[in-house]
Amino acid sequence: MSNSSPRVGDNVGDVAGMGADLFESYVGSIIAAATLAGTGAAPNAGSLANQAAEVALPFWLAGAGVVSAIVGCFAVSTSESGEGWNSNLGALMWALERGTFLAGGLFVGLAAVICHVFGGMWTSFACVCIGLATGMAIGKLTEYFTSFDFAPVKSIKARGSTGPATVVIQGLGVGMLSTVPTILVLVIAILACAAIKGQYGIAIAAVGMLSTLGITLATDAYGPVADNAGGLAEMDPAIPDSVRALTDSLDALGNTTAATGKGFAIGSAVLTSLSLLAAFKEQAGLVDEDLAITDPYVLSGALFGAMLPYMFAALTMISVGKAAAEIINEVRHQFHHRPDLVAADGKTTLLDCIVMASNGQAIPPEMDVTPDSNKCVEISTRSSVREMIAPGAYAILAPLFVGFLVGPRCLVGMLGGSIVSGAMVAIMMSNAGGAWDNAKKYCEKDGTKGLAKLKNADGSLQRPDKKNHYDATVVGDTVGDPFKDTSGPALNILIKLMSMVSLTVAPLLKTFGKDWNRAYWGAIPFGLFLVVTAYLVVTKILTWEDPIQALLEEGADAAKDEEAQLIKK
Repeated sequence: MSNSSPRVGDNVGDVAGMGADLFESYVGSIIAAATLAGTGAAPNAGSLANQAAEVALPFWLAGAGVVSAIVGCFAVSTSESGEGWNSNLGALMWALERGTFLAGGLFVGLAAVICHVFGGMWTSFACVCIGLATGMAIGKLTEYFTSFDFAPVKSIKARGSTGPATVVIQGLGVGMLSTVPTILVLVIAILACAAIKGQYGIAIAAVGMLSTLGITLATDAYGPVADNAGGLAEMDPAIPDSVRALTDSLDALGNTTAATGKGFAIGSAVLTSLSLLAAFKEQAGLVDEDLAITDPYVLSGALFGAMLPYMFAALTMISVGKAAAEIINEVRHQFHHRPDLVAADGKTTLLDCIVMASNGQAIPPEMDVTPDSNKCVEISTRSSVREMIAPGAYAILAPLFVGFLVGPRCLVGMLGGSIVSGAMVAIMMSNAGGAWDNAKKYCEKDGTKGLAKLKNADGSLQRPDKKNHYDATVVGDTVGDPFKDTSGPALNILIKLMSMVSLTVAPLLKTFGKDWNRAYWGAIPFGLFLVVTAYLVVTKILTWEDPIQALLEEGADAAKDEEAQLIKK
């Protein structure tokens, strides 16, 4: 049961979810570039013919990227043999990177041809190349901070000798430090593109970064596919160890490729959101003089926007904890209160099988019990839909009531603050989670996990220190999963969704003029904001209550009743 649900979760989160996230960035960058070109925001837009070419350019570049990604996929191959954790991960990584680099090189050539045909748009071509190089650089930086081939992850693994607290502390430090080079790369790219082509240059750089999305997303999806293959091999005792060695080789690399994909998603989300923000400014009819950061309306909006990613991350983190508690309740229920879950011998229960498996005992076919894993998948799915009501509603309503209630200047500040804050928190969470995950994997590679299982003749552990060391990294990995798989990627969607909603209503806000003008329109989304919050509190979707606590209280009451009956007897 504990293996089946993660197999489903990996497909939903790391494949479908990440695909939707990156596709949203892809479409958003094209929309932003076309909108900016259509409003004449690009410097030296010139004639209508030049303006039309700038509108068409992102669509042609997207088409060239699709062709390049398809060709690049055929270059992915390796002659390495599967030797488990002893495989040459560098050679395996190069097998994937070879396809990415080929796709990138082919795209640069096609982009040059397109820009030449459109009348020598070489400044736009330079921005496209900068965006493509920025995406690759962010990928390599993410690999450095999340791969166990490098010092950051090894430092987290080393902290396991002093307990889980130091593992968590070191992981947070690694995640925070990982923002430094990533943000520097983004800042350099933004400044360079702005100097070359202004706001349109930033938008077309986002298109360039996402141009080869096909093979980038395939590389990201490789991670969960390899992980699922290993899980299936582990669950089936009929599969030989040689197959498990192959899947271990693939899985070791898959953790790094998944983390690299998340870093790429964050970088593309930042450039896309900045482009959408610039497009919103043009559509709302705002000028630079109205948007000074010292203006109280802009600064207030920035403070409010900087808070939203923390609130969004908190809601998703708490939701993960609540869903996990519900699944734990179900697992305990199947252990103790499901008489239908019994082996063919009519005696062995699911709990008996778990105890036997934990002690390393072989389970005969007539004593094996199949758990009701579908129930856990159902709980997880229902909980995810229910718990997303609050973050989804707030992400849509926040820009609406700020824009209509206060004004477009405050909304610009809110969007800017959310982009800046969201980028930092997303990078920190994603990289910290990936580093914690691979610190645990490194314990498997260097033999710490194997030594932790060795026992003496009397059943005691030979190396309890290794057991404590490995358990500490498992705690870090448990903390890191909602960081890298839930809250971190969710922030990408938050900043893009708010920017897209704002761009949609920008023509309406253009007619408002001064701040607080026709604020009664803003009272409608603000009232909805309050009504949704009240509903979520009443229905206990927003609550501090722990589902496990209720189970513990029920167990305590049952124990008291049993004790009282014994006293009466």
